[in-house]
Amino acid sequence: MKNKIGIICLIFFTQLIFAQNENRKPLHGQFQNETALVDNGYVFNLNSKTRTFISNQGFFDILAKAKDTLLVSSATFKSRKIVLQDKDFLKPLLVLNLESQTTILNEVIVKGKTEIKPAIPSSQKIVDMEFIDDVQSSPKNRAMPSDGTIENGMDFVRMFKMVSKLFRKDNAEKAESISQLGFADAVSKGVDRYFFTNTLNLKVDEIGLFLDYCENDPKSKTLLKEKDEFMLIDFLITKNEEFKRITNFEK
Repeated sequence: MKNKIGIICLIFFTQLIFAQNENRKPLHGQFQNETALVDNGYVFNLNSKTRTFISNQGFFDILAKAKDTLLVSSATFKSRKIVLQDKDFLKPLLVLNLESQTTILNEVIVKGKTEIKPAIPSSQKIVDMEFIDDVQSSPKNRAMPSDGTIENGMDFVRMFKMVSKLFRKDNAEKAESISQLGFADAVSKGVDRYFFTNTLNLKVDEIGLFLDYCENDPKSKTLLKEKDEFMLIDFLITKNEEFKRITNFEK
């Protein structure tokens, strides 16, 4: 009985996949850059939830149709969202440009050489010296920490502070500019990058792709108007779980 149910589910799932791709046809394309060779990354079809990798010469092939939204992600180039049109399928090769990812380096200050003179106290001073607790002398109580924190747990206070500045009204002009931006741009500029890289465990080059994925959800259009920090946090965490399942299912 269980085998019959499994076979029925497999047939239904296969038919569903074929139904999604029934009206789609192969799209052949190549990504280019003015200064560097595009040789890594992947193309993700948001509508059919399929993905393909970019070859070492920038070529890609994916099933798509007009009005499908493609998201491009690469470690060395900026993420890009493309809405396909009918004319794109008339070309034997669709050539698209990607912008280089610019990395801003922190300023490094090199100071002059400093001579270190060790001070050796007397043996009595060493005996009388007081030492602070270390890991060996005062092991941490993981069951009931003294500071009340939860080990490996989410710091919701810090998360709230990182997200709340998106809705903070320092002046009327700033509030108006946020309402005019799209969801991806507003969250990217208003939420601390630490939230994406540490709380959501996203790579830097995945942040733009993730926000574009969130913006495709109709719910994202109301979140900025409601200005509810907790709803935004819950939305981003939920979409992050979906995003990782989708982007990892072909690995």
